[in-house]
Amino acid sequence: MGSRTDAILSLFVLAVAAVAFVVVDASLSTSLFVFGGFATVAFEIVAARDRERIRRWWDTPTVQFVAVVLAIGAVIAGTTLAPTSSLSAVVGALVTYLAYLAVVRLSDSRKTTDDERR
Repeated sequence: MGSRTDAILSLFVLAVAAVAFVVVDASLSTSLFVFGGFATVAFEIVAARDRERIRRWWDTPTVQFVAVVLAIGAVIAGTTLAPTSSLSAVVGALVTYLAYLAVVRLSDSRKTTDDERR
């Protein structure tokens, strides 16, 4: 599966959050957007301690399905309880994660290019 599947699932949840933003007419909280981004970075730092184990676990379709359902559930609950706060944090987390995936992908492609030149 890998980063492409991660990106697709993240984009799907981001689209749900974006629709929720529009439906409830929430405003974006910059501080909570940044908080969501920091939460993603913190998670990735912790997950990097055992990257292979996390990847094997995450690549299980059941785990991915449950994670997406929980994320969408959190968007729905947040939309009902505190739309600006929760949606800003969720969008910040997802945008940061997608940026992280892009950086990892670029880094991997550069490594491949460098290895091919040798």
